Amino acid sequence: MISTLIHYSLHFIAPLAIAYLYSPKKWKRAYLILIGTMLVDLDHLLASPIFDPERCSIGFHPLHSYFAILIYLFLLFPKISRLVAIGLLFHMFTDALDCILQGTF
Repeated sequence: MISTLIHYSLHFIAPLAIAYLYSPKKWKRAYLILIGTMLVDLDHLLASPIFDPERCSIGFHPLHSYFAILIYLFLLFPKISRLVAIGLLFHMFTDALDCILQGTF
């Protein structure tokens, strides 16, 4: 229960802080972009079962693969993709933390 609370707080509340720190004047736009990076979880639809609370998504789903994470790191460099990269990497951090708390990473 507590890991679920941490997981979803990091997915929805922490991006609010990141958005404000990244762009205080346009934090609402930044927050929407960060929340938009949650679409990375669409790769869960390729798995069977779609949701498995015992499964670590890092290294399992295509958009959560180590190769994809490497691409997200490179997306930090161009300013145009930086906020999306921050959102994707924070998402991966959140999922990795969840894996650690579950003991599956």
